Amino acid sequence: MANSAWSERMLQLLRRMNNFSLPGSCRATCFRFEIEGAQVGWIPPHVAPLLARYPRVFSPPQGGAVSLCSSLDSYEKRSEAVDGVLQTLRKEENLVFLKGWRNERYSVMPKFCDPPLMSMERSATSLFGVTRYGVHVNGYTMSDSGEMSMWLARRSATKQTYPGKLDHVAAGGLAAGVGIKHSVVKECEEEACIPAAIAEQAKPVATISYTYVDEGEVFPESQFVYDLELPLEFKPRVGDGEVQDFYLLPIEKVKELVASEDFKPNCAMVVLDFLIRHSFIEPDSEPFYQEFVAGLHQTL
Repeated sequence: MANSAWSERMLQLLRRMNNFSLPGSCRATCFRFEIEGAQVGWIPPHVAPLLARYPRVFSPPQGGAVSLCSSLDSYEKRSEAVDGVLQTLRKEENLVFLKGWRNERYSVMPKFCDPPLMSMERSATSLFGVTRYGVHVNGYTMSDSGEMSMWLARRSATKQTYPGKLDHVAAGGLAAGVGIKHSVVKECEEEACIPAAIAEQAKPVATISYTYVDEGEVFPESQFVYDLELPLEFKPRVGDGEVQDFYLLPIEKVKELVASEDFKPNCAMVVLDFLIRHSFIEPDSEPFYQEFVAGLHQTL
């Protein structure tokens, strides 16, 4: 049977990473963020009054929604107008997440398959509850005797988010206008010095989706997950400084660590999905199997 303490910790992680949907969250008081009548996010109640200062960009709240003004009728106009507001708000002290300004733009659209309606500074997306997309690569090896191990990274102690936590061999946000597979190859090369010829072998296997609230701001996220079998003789190397070290660990050790506070939470979710897909977690022995699967694929 499954380890009940391990299972409970994983359930708690999934609840925390989906807490926007739980009773008592700020969801009931958030405003829908709409562009051309389509919802693209959730604006927390403390953000809406700040946006009301900019009536040429944001229409007053109506029917539970805050909309961009209809005069902003193109991708370029919307992106430029909202960026101007954000550059002003950035100078204020009360918006914690804007202090982590990245100069990296994310696409804004109702669904991933829809054409982007605008782009937005990455650190501002949580002010608008805009879905952030990323790529995660499960780098693993298979021994000659068929034993699986996984490469994990230890994040740099100077990272803005989750410094020093365990992470994937490569992962990163999906910037506006950049393809998914291109991002996989780029992150593999930059973070782990994995040559493109190897990284190109990564296979798309899943998406993981969840929405959580942190410090009153909303984080809907969806990760494109890839599995990459690495040659036994290959060893990742620290590349762009976002990682301080790499470890090759037996899959049972990875399973143990994934329920600890040492893991970056969304990476723990991606590894949980890996464990399920590769039958290291099975419904006969894990009573919360269905809860695990459901918690990895929560959409609003």
